[in-house]
Amino acid sequence: MEKKVIRIEMLPQLAMEYHVAAYARVSSEKDAMRHSLSAQVSYYSNLIQSHPGWQYAGGYADEPISGTKDSREEFQRLLADCRAGKINMIITKSISRFARNTVTLLETVRELKGLGIDVFFEEQNIHSKGADGELILTILASYAQEESRSASENMKWRIRKSFEKGEIMCWRFMFGYKISKEFGIEIDPVEGPIAQEVFRRVAKGDSLNSVVCWLNENHYYGALGGRWKTPRLRSMLSNEKYTGNALLQKKYVNNHLEKKRLTNHGELRMYYVTETHPALIDPETFERVQQRLVDIKEKATARMKSKTTNEFTGMIRCPNCGKNFRRVHMRGVPQWVCPTYYTEGKAYCQSKRIPEETLRKTISASLHIDPWLPEAFSSLVEYMIATGPNALEAHLRDGTVSTMEWKDRSRSEGWTPELKEKAREYALRRHHG
Repeated sequence: MEKKVIRIEMLPQLAMEYHVAAYARVSSEKDAMRHSLSAQVSYYSNLIQSHPGWQYAGGYADEPISGTKDSREEFQRLLADCRAGKINMIITKSISRFARNTVTLLETVRELKGLGIDVFFEEQNIHSKGADGELILTILASYAQEESRSASENMKWRIRKSFEKGEIMCWRFMFGYKISKEFGIEIDPVEGPIAQEVFRRVAKGDSLNSVVCWLNENHYYGALGGRWKTPRLRSMLSNEKYTGNALLQKKYVNNHLEKKRLTNHGELRMYYVTETHPALIDPETFERVQQRLVDIKEKATARMKSKTTNEFTGMIRCPNCGKNFRRVHMRGVPQWVCPTYYTEGKAYCQSKRIPEETLRKTISASLHIDPWLPEAFSSLVEYMIATGPNALEAHLRDGTVSTMEWKDRSRSEGWTPELKEKAREYALRRHHG
């Protein structure tokens, strides 16, 4: 039988409509850079919309964040839209704007290439889907990464030389100070006296929690605004700059890729410079405060070592702020209290302290756990909500809810023989001087 060859004509293909997106980024917070970012987005928007066969798929622009990091929100949104099939092509200014890290660049370009997405780098005039695209990108990206490393090393060298001369390169916002072009670093006439009062209170023995409450209640917000917290106050009290002196290079950047700010524990040389700016706190007060901070830390460490969790840990929730109650000792008596109420006062949380003994007695009577067994409580109760000043709502593991209330003890009921004896001894000591 004679062989036949039948020619099958190709079907005409419709022209593909490209959904093209633009990506732009700047790495400086200067107004000129922000203007450049706006100009880039506007330029690419007009370029794409004026090109026949292209549809504008949006502009993605990251403001001052390093090109070496993968945490750029707009860049991650761009990749997500590419994976969702919304984009066929990306236009960007240059390799360094897309990513300075060679590995990150190649991984991203390869992933996009696998999705059928082309990346066009306008400055280098390279298409990632081109035959030699990856080779050229590898060479140029390596050059951009080395350029980034060199610029980072040069900046570090300049900063460290300035430190050696005793110059403060970067003054971070500090409560109590302000910076003016005419006078440089000077004491803020409003915040300065408040900062001095903070040091005075802690030096004379006030707790950090009480000082935090005082600051927040009087609306004395920090240098960058926002409410005070204990760690923030501790950081302020530990800052030697309030004495008019400065310890330079307390922090350093690990490398030009990750750019993490790390605490200097001796990895680099530090410099202590005196009289760099006006002092707010005298050396004696500052030293007393430092000793108070050491004492507070030692006591907290001792409490943590002796602290044991019990059946109520993580079980009682505050209805106002949603936090779990924590165990504290008030005059030696264990009580459970909302952390917000305990650290910031009634103005921010209206909950109430619950004595641990009252908790056990109330729950024992309501759930018939007699004698009291922590294991029995844990097996019955999933969590509890302090619904009122003297009320609890126990959510049981079987899905039911048990409501329980109690009355506060009168003073006469709380006046135990032990307390009476202590009061008598105290009165005798005062009487005999």
